[in-house]
Amino acid sequence: MLLIPAIDLKQGKCVRLKQGRMEDDTVFSDDPVAMAERWIEAGAKRLHIVDLDGAFAGKPVNAEVIHNITEAFPGISIQVGGGIRDEDTIQAYLDAGVQYAIIGTKAVNAPHFVSDVCIEFPGRIIVGLDAKDGKVAIDGWSKLSNHDVIDMAKHFEKDGVVAIVYTDISRDGMMQGLNIEATVKVAQAISIPVIASGGITTIEDIRELCKYADEGITGAITGRAIYEGTLDYAEGQALATKLTS
Repeated sequence: MLLIPAIDLKQGKCVRLKQGRMEDDTVFSDDPVAMAERWIEAGAKRLHIVDLDGAFAGKPVNAEVIHNITEAFPGISIQVGGGIRDEDTIQAYLDAGVQYAIIGTKAVNAPHFVSDVCIEFPGRIIVGLDAKDGKVAIDGWSKLSNHDVIDMAKHFEKDGVVAIVYTDISRDGMMQGLNIEATVKVAQAISIPVIASGGITTIEDIRELCKYADEGITGAITGRAIYEGTLDYAEGQALATKLTS
């Protein structure tokens, strides 16, 4: 199982939010490239980069910073989300060295877009489903839709996405542990990989999540915990490798 460090970008800085609230941010670094290097040196094989400004603007805002990271670390797998709403944006990121484009709000608002880009960019599209109480949230988590998260996951699996990033937004950035039950339900409903997100706090969360690797949970994104030090990244990845290899 991959433990994937999150690098959330706001105004060119590396920050973390609580429950997706842009006004509730903590700045952890003015140098996202150095932050990427820190996690790569600790053993990260993939990075999860989110353009927070882009998620709210509906178009890339921190693309230059992301390009700087891909240029500095060409051998690292990078998945990017936030403000990806058209084919040109996906193409630009892939041309810059990004491996996977994560579609969020646009996937829910215009599901046909996902099927189109899966055909155009096979093997490169991930859908991010952010949910609360089983319903999908959109527009930077500011709105709750009527869509059932498992129904949506099944739909996007048929479209050809390579994975689902599942986030329980009630847990994200709150240091309360993963909603493992909800994550496992999504993983059991589909056959493509699920990447867990939102709430990883300690090494015990990694240990617990690894029990469900056989259900299709192949990765876990971690943010605030590794920045605030409640989880040692290298130790967490080493444990995940040991328990799932």
